[in-house]
Amino acid sequence: MNANELAVVAVLREYQDALNQSNMDAVMKLHAPDGVFMPQNFPSSVGADTVRKAYLRVFEAITLKVNFNVAEVFQIAADWAIVRTNSTGTSKVNGTRDGSPEANQELFVFQKIDSS
Repeated sequence: MNANELAVVAVLREYQDALNQSNMDAVMKLHAPDGVFMPQNFPSSVGADTVRKAYLRVFEAITLKVNFNVAEVFQIAADWAIVRTNSTGTSKVNGTRDGSPEANQELFVFQKIDSS
């Protein structure tokens, strides 16, 4: 992997840690102002305010402990990359404390903004 691709993987690890800590501020600092969040079984959220509200709903409903396994990083332009991942872990329903296995396939689109 080149330096840009390694940087993307590092950001993905930050995102993983933010999700696992239900850390709204850490999640939001990784989203572009016009970012999009498409959680399962919910409508897509576009833009920082709507994305924040969607993550609030997720974090109020469940606690995640997930690990992203990077399957592929593909830099499509100087400031853009696509990352394909598989995630595994657990999801705990906050209201009942019931837990279940969590497994997904994800596609992330990264944009470099102001050199980061």
